[in-house]
Amino acid sequence: MSGAALAVVVVVVFLLALYLLQRYGDLRKQQRMVLLGTLLSWYLCFLIVFILPLDVSTTIYKQCVLDNANQTTDRVSPTISIPKACVEPWSYIPDGVLPVFWRVVYWTSQFLTWLLLPFMQSYARSGAFSRVGKIKTALIENAIYYGTYLLIFISLLIYVAAHPQWQLSWRELQTIGITAANTWGLFLLVLLLGYGLVEIPRSYWLSSSHGYLLAKTYFKVAKMATEKAAAEENLADVMENVAGVHESVRYNHHFRKCVDTILTKCPTEYQEEMGTVENSGGEQSVLPTKRSLINLHKKVIFAVQRQGQTQVQWSILLEQAFHLEDVAKSQSSAVRHFAHSFPSAHQYGWIHKLIYSPTVEWYWECVFRQSFYRLLAVLLCLLSAAVVWSECTFFSTRPVLSLFAVFVHMAEKQYNYICIEMVCFVSILFLCVCVYSTVFRIRVFNYYYLVPHHQTDAYSLQFSGMLFCRLTPPLCLNFLGLIHLDSAISHQDRIQTSYTSIMGSMRVLSFISDGFYIYYPMLVLLLCFATFFSLGSRCLNLLGFHQYITDDDLTSDLVDEGRELIRRERRKRQKAEDGEHRRWAWRERYGGQGATGQTRAGYTELKDSQSSPVTETKKSVITFTRRDGETEEQQRGLLQYNSSDEGSPNRRSGGRYLSLSPSRTGIFDDV
Repeated sequence: MSGAALAVVVVVVFLLALYLLQRYGDLRKQQRMVLLGTLLSWYLCFLIVFILPLDVSTTIYKQCVLDNANQTTDRVSPTISIPKACVEPWSYIPDGVLPVFWRVVYWTSQFLTWLLLPFMQSYARSGAFSRVGKIKTALIENAIYYGTYLLIFISLLIYVAAHPQWQLSWRELQTIGITAANTWGLFLLVLLLGYGLVEIPRSYWLSSSHGYLLAKTYFKVAKMATEKAAAEENLADVMENVAGVHESVRYNHHFRKCVDTILTKCPTEYQEEMGTVENSGGEQSVLPTKRSLINLHKKVIFAVQRQGQTQVQWSILLEQAFHLEDVAKSQSSAVRHFAHSFPSAHQYGWIHKLIYSPTVEWYWECVFRQSFYRLLAVLLCLLSAAVVWSECTFFSTRPVLSLFAVFVHMAEKQYNYICIEMVCFVSILFLCVCVYSTVFRIRVFNYYYLVPHHQTDAYSLQFSGMLFCRLTPPLCLNFLGLIHLDSAISHQDRIQTSYTSIMGSMRVLSFISDGFYIYYPMLVLLLCFATFFSLGSRCLNLLGFHQYITDDDLTSDLVDEGRELIRRERRKRQKAEDGEHRRWAWRERYGGQGATGQTRAGYTELKDSQSSPVTETKKSVITFTRRDGETEEQQRGLLQYNSSDEGSPNRRSGGRYLSLSPSRTGIFDDV
């Protein structure tokens, strides 16, 4: 059973990592090494989170067996009761499996985060035109990165060698390296955790209000409109530089291959425009250098990626705004039937329509959604309070103040391994959600930004993989400290988990195990207060990075601007919908019966009056021109239809008009 549980966890975690990579990355266009490195880093981190509860239950069972063995050995009187037999957990993992598993997972993740992924980041961002050039650029850019960490490692090595109480062995050097990496990760972990513990419950509570969601969506629309315009302007400027290089470099020049590579990265419409411009020869223009072409290549990749991201985000925000406005209308409507403003944009399968019918959607959006989100926010708030309390009191073992440790110890006394694993899984999963969701939300200018719908660039994907690999080990150690299974923090004499044995004893560096690892997590309380009062958002707002703050005048102005932009987009889409409906109506009216009834009627009229078919055609033009509300495209379509009967004997007399119009088949296709 234990092998089956481990296999199921491995498969489920892999599918989860693959789904997230497919949602944020582009599996068809991005480089295979980038996708493989990101998938492996995400997979290993999620695997640690899911396997750790099994390690905890196995360790508690081993401790129970050891305690029983000690009681049996120390029993000297027959009046002493026989120790209670320990029940083997359903997910028990045999000895020797977890240590090897943790060793492979941990060192693979460390190799990814400190060596491979930084190198692949520079490789993916390089504008070089060959693999050798990209490798050279990546090595040069990472020389400072690797040199900094090498300097820190040498400093710690000298410190350890000079300490009289420490013997410089390979095991201690390994522990010092792990401690240094976990200390850096814990420093960032507390910052992200303090934000997520407050922001996640608050976001669900505020999301229960449709008015708040709609106002915030208007705010995002106004910001995204500015970013979209800036991205398009930047792309136009870069394409202008590309056009200049395209005209200046001859087709027989040795730089022409590089220029063609740059052109392949440009959008299709720009490629077509540049393809119509003939090369002028390049005598009058200054030829670019190889370095300038590399920089231009890098700019083109970034500009095209940024323009695509803003375009997709703009479309998503429009759909969200339209949906929230539809919700507001449905709430004030007496009919319990959810109506979409643009039904053509919501084409689902018959299974979705059967389960999530308009009536069910109305009850969910207008009745149950608010209560469900508020209940979920309350539960998440209680979990956040338990985490904050435990982070500030987990060092106290007598009495036990950490709530997670209390729950685990109560289940341990009853040998309820299912309860132990569920408490551990829910606790560590909530910690991961608070930390990882912040990683997915955070945005470092335009260099790191995870965008869904396959719009995340290679640099951001690999950067997220690096953060996951650096945050997961200290997060797991912090969780083991919360439940008092890390002897370096709780100072208890008991069996260590296999994960802790691989990480090494933190007592080698006492000022870290007895100081930093205990007192630094208490700062999460201050960070929670700062997040609750939106101090970070207010600081960013003062620096020019607009954040949504309800009591800010600039926020109100952006909300009004976003509302007006949504009105314009709604009018545009409504006009497009009306035009499509009119074209569909004309197609239904004249597409089926036109080939039989209308054309034959026209043929009969022409046959009866052979005087002037051209005059009859001109009359039809005048007739359709005087009709109100019809577009120019419909006029041309009807004119084409009335004068393009292939079976008419008078086709030759009206040949001048027929030669100027396209074929009758698909007359609305080019509209």
